[in-house]
Amino acid sequence: MNQAQALLQAHFDTFVAHPEKWKSLISDDIVWELPYAPGLGHPTRLSGRDEVLGHVGWFIAAVQDFRFYDLQIDAFADHSKAVAQVKAEGIIKTTGRIYRQDYVLFVEAENGKLRFIREYFDPIQAAHALDEEIKLPTR
Repeated sequence: MNQAQALLQAHFDTFVAHPEKWKSLISDDIVWELPYAPGLGHPTRLSGRDEVLGHVGWFIAAVQDFRFYDLQIDAFADHSKAVAQVKAEGIIKTTGRIYRQDYVLFVEAENGKLRFIREYFDPIQAAHALDEEIKLPTR
């Protein structure tokens, strides 16, 4: 298992269950891209530890009994990169609705930390669980 794969595995193992340990996995200059998040009114890109921790804190506070399952992690030829496919579910606290999601994450590791994450998810699933409307891009 390469460094990126190991960090990605640790990400899923600690993200909800051990958030303080998870914080040790990310670099201070981490970039987390969320290409479909604007559909929920969230930013496309989080830059730096503070922005990432703010967004993660919001998510963890919004969902209870969140868990990942059916995790598959694959390496790239470049050992600093890996990709994961994973399913997840939890309950949105404000609505009581079940949130089910399929995620794909691409990561890059540097100096033993996650330096870059690009996360793909279905914003329609999230909007339904949150009881929010999808925000269409303005042109």
